[in-house]
Amino acid sequence: MHIAKVRGTVVSTQKEPSLRGVKFLLLQLLDEAGQPLQEFEVAADNVGAGVDEWVLVSRGSAARQVPGSEQRPVDAAVIAIIDTVSVDGRSLYNKGTQY
Repeated sequence: MHIAKVRGTVVSTQKEPSLRGVKFLLLQLLDEAGQPLQEFEVAADNVGAGVDEWVLVSRGSAARQVPGSEQRPVDAAVIAIIDTVSVDGRSLYNKGTQY
Protein backbone atom coordinates (compact mmCIF):
# COMPACT_ATOMS: atom_id res chain seq x y z
CA MET A 1 0.00 0.00 0.00
CA HIS A 2 1.01 3.58 -0.58
CA ILE A 3 -0.12 6.92 0.80
CA ALA A 4 -1.41 9.40 -1.75
CA LYS A 5 -3.31 12.66 -1.94
CA VAL A 6 -6.40 12.97 -4.11
CA ARG A 7 -5.77 15.68 -6.71
CA GLY A 8 -8.83 15.30 -8.91
CA THR A 9 -11.17 13.02 -10.77
CA VAL A 10 -10.94 11.24 -14.10
CA VAL A 11 -14.12 10.96 -16.15
CA SER A 12 -14.53 8.56 -19.05
CA THR A 13 -17.83 8.02 -20.83
CA GLN A 14 -16.46 5.21 -23.02
CA LYS A 15 -14.80 2.38 -21.13
CA GLU A 16 -14.54 -1.36 -20.65
CA PRO A 17 -18.05 -2.53 -19.68
CA SER A 18 -16.92 -3.97 -16.31
CA LEU A 19 -15.81 -0.45 -15.30
CA ARG A 20 -19.24 1.14 -15.69
CA GLY A 21 -20.19 2.91 -12.48
CA VAL A 22 -16.62 2.97 -11.16
CA LYS A 23 -15.35 6.37 -9.98
CA PHE A 24 -11.74 7.16 -10.87
CA LEU A 25 -9.45 9.51 -8.95
CA LEU A 26 -6.18 11.17 -9.89
CA LEU A 27 -3.74 10.54 -7.03
CA GLN A 28 -0.37 12.08 -6.26
CA LEU A 29 1.87 9.74 -4.29
CA LEU A 30 3.49 11.09 -1.10
CA ASP A 31 6.91 10.35 0.41
CA GLU A 32 7.61 9.30 4.01
CA ALA A 33 7.57 12.96 5.11
CA GLY A 34 4.18 13.57 3.50
CA GLN A 35 5.69 15.58 0.65
CA PRO A 36 4.26 15.11 -2.86
CA LEU A 37 6.28 13.07 -5.31
CA GLN A 38 6.26 13.76 -9.03
CA GLU A 39 4.36 10.50 -9.48
CA PHE A 40 0.67 10.37 -10.29
CA GLU A 41 -1.70 7.43 -10.58
CA VAL A 42 -5.30 6.88 -11.60
CA ALA A 43 -7.12 4.59 -9.17
CA ALA A 44 -10.61 3.16 -8.82
CA ASP A 45 -12.29 4.67 -5.76
CA ASN A 46 -13.93 2.08 -3.51
CA VAL A 47 -14.51 4.32 -0.49
CA GLY A 48 -15.87 7.69 -1.69
CA ALA A 49 -12.72 9.78 -1.23
CA GLY A 50 -12.66 13.45 -2.20
CA VAL A 51 -10.16 15.99 -3.49
CA ASP A 52 -7.36 16.88 -1.03
CA GLU A 53 -7.96 13.83 1.19
CA TRP A 54 -5.08 11.48 1.99
CA VAL A 55 -5.82 7.89 1.07
CA LEU A 56 -4.31 4.41 1.06
CA VAL A 57 -3.94 2.99 -2.42
CA SER A 58 -3.44 -0.67 -3.18
CA ARG A 59 -1.59 -1.41 -6.40
CA GLY A 60 -1.11 -4.38 -8.69
CA SER A 61 -3.01 -7.63 -8.26
CA ALA A 62 -3.96 -6.65 -4.69
CA ALA A 63 -6.18 -3.90 -6.16
CA ARG A 64 -8.44 -6.62 -7.57
CA GLN A 65 -8.97 -8.30 -4.19
CA VAL A 66 -11.85 -5.93 -3.41
CA PRO A 67 -15.15 -7.84 -3.75
CA GLY A 68 -16.68 -7.12 -7.14
CA SER A 69 -13.37 -6.07 -8.69
CA GLU A 70 -11.83 -9.50 -9.24
CA GLN A 71 -12.50 -9.44 -13.00
CA ARG A 72 -11.97 -5.71 -13.60
CA PRO A 73 -8.85 -4.45 -15.39
CA VAL A 74 -7.75 -2.31 -12.41
CA ASP A 75 -4.12 -1.78 -11.33
CA ALA A 76 -4.80 0.63 -8.46
CA ALA A 77 -7.66 1.03 -5.98
CA VAL A 78 -8.30 3.48 -3.15
CA ILE A 79 -9.06 1.24 -0.19
CA ALA A 80 -9.14 3.70 2.74
CA ILE A 81 -9.45 7.38 3.61
CA ILE A 82 -6.73 8.28 6.13
CA ASP A 83 -7.67 10.03 9.37
CA THR A 84 -4.19 10.45 10.88
CA VAL A 85 -0.55 9.61 10.15
CA SER A 86 2.11 9.73 12.89
CA VAL A 87 5.84 9.23 12.40
CA ASP A 88 8.32 8.98 15.29
CA GLY A 89 5.73 10.30 17.74
CA ARG A 90 4.84 13.39 15.75
CA SER A 91 1.71 14.03 13.75
CA LEU A 92 2.37 14.11 10.02
CA TYR A 93 -1.27 14.40 8.97
CA ASN A 94 -4.58 14.86 10.73
CA LYS A 95 -7.70 15.02 8.60
CA GLY A 96 -9.56 16.92 11.33
CA THR A 97 -7.15 19.88 11.15
CA GLN A 98 -7.00 20.05 7.36
CA TYR A 99 -10.35 21.80 6.89
